[in-house]
Amino acid sequence: MNETLAAGVVRVRGSAAGFSQEITAGRHRLVSDEPVAQGGTDTGPSPYDLLLAALGACTSMTIALYARRKGWPLTEVSVHLRHHRVHAQDCADCETNDGTLLDLIERDVSVVGELSQDQRARIMEIADRCPVHRTLTSEVKIQSRLV
Repeated sequence: MNETLAAGVVRVRGSAAGFSQEITAGRHRLVSDEPVAQGGTDTGPSPYDLLLAALGACTSMTIALYARRKGWPLTEVSVHLRHHRVHAQDCADCETNDGTLLDLIERDVSVVGELSQDQRARIMEIADRCPVHRTLTSEVKIQSRLV
């Protein structure tokens, strides 16, 4: 089926026999799966890889847009991300300290260009303002219904 979905609509479907999922986002097609070690067939990035990709892409786009608007000599942005599950007690700057597991995303931002230290510091402030970052750090309500 070559159906194109409306902007902002994402459909994910897959067989109940495995983990591989077909993702349709507008006119774009992607696949997500789990690694072989987790019982998948490794035909695409895992759901957490896609989550990290969304944050990394948004971070890079937001930084580049800000630098363009300011006329800064930024030529490249690279974002490397890692996801971990950690005990809250192991995280010095976490708000909860009851020992429960929490998700920790490490994000390393690298920029290329003749930027001052003040500009580099501002870029890191702007990184935290990307819309996906704001979504992930806010309270999110997901409304689900069986249709």
